[in-house]
Amino acid sequence: MILRSQLIGCGSYLPARLVTNAELAEKVETSDEWIVERSGIRQRFIAAEGEKTSDLATAAANRALEAAGISGSAVDLLIVATATPDHTFPATATRVQHRIGMKHGAAFDIQAVCSGFIYALSIADNFIKSGQVQTALVIGAETFSRILDWKDRTTCVLFGDGAGAVVLRANRCKGTSQDRGILSTHLHSDGQHHDLLYVDGGPSSGQTVGFLRMEGREVFRHAVINLAAVVGEALAANDLSASDIDWVVPHQANRRIIEGTAKKLGFPLERMVVTVERHANTSAASIPLALTEAVTDGRIKPGQLVLLEAMGGGFTWGSALVRM
Repeated sequence: MILRSQLIGCGSYLPARLVTNAELAEKVETSDEWIVERSGIRQRFIAAEGEKTSDLATAAANRALEAAGISGSAVDLLIVATATPDHTFPATATRVQHRIGMKHGAAFDIQAVCSGFIYALSIADNFIKSGQVQTALVIGAETFSRILDWKDRTTCVLFGDGAGAVVLRANRCKGTSQDRGILSTHLHSDGQHHDLLYVDGGPSSGQTVGFLRMEGREVFRHAVINLAAVVGEALAANDLSASDIDWVVPHQANRRIIEGTAKKLGFPLERMVVTVERHANTSAASIPLALTEAVTDGRIKPGQLVLLEAMGGGFTWGSALVRM
């Protein structure tokens, strides 16, 4: 018998303000047709003035806890994946910890940009498998609207704000691919590509807040290659094929990247959970947002095999295979 991390609840939160492509076209030289053709995005949600990443994270966390049927006091480990923390320090996770009533254990942030949720999930999974933690809360939360150059039409139209969360609990099982829980996680990074996707600011750079900069074509090319590879790695590690997967929940960066990855792997697009047209790219929040939607509307059912995958700035990329 082994310990496996079982997903027992998920939740999400989107800010109230919805911004359409048409509204953006009034402020920057772009159009609905231009944005949809290049990204598949039609709208995004933007945090209100004064609404912080911790606010979004706390709302998503409370909904995930409610779905799991537990209170915050039952959580042993809380990880917030974010590239847009409330402050340089302390960790945004500690603020969420206090708000949900978590009185013990540990809370910290992890920064792997769009791959952040996969990284955080992997860390929590290893804590549970080692027996150090019984219950973990993993959150992806971003207010990317704060780091966008709203004069740069190539980047500002692509991103949105939001948060998603999952609750993991230790499950003792035989350790087969039929047992519920996280079967495996796979993480990678390659720092030589730093300048293809980054924010030009930071405390040690002498600039506390910068703007997102991206070489879109190069990011697209690397994304399709890296995502296909890390999905293949997850399948090989569990002696599975693409036909064994019920659903793929990809990072919602760009519909063309999602379609390109599906084609390269031979996955039917109808088995990909796609929310990018409504949420845009919410970085670390995108996978738990999409996962929560598919669980809530009944597409993803208990016992099904779900593959999560993402790539972000750095570059970082990773995958996780979960029996729901």
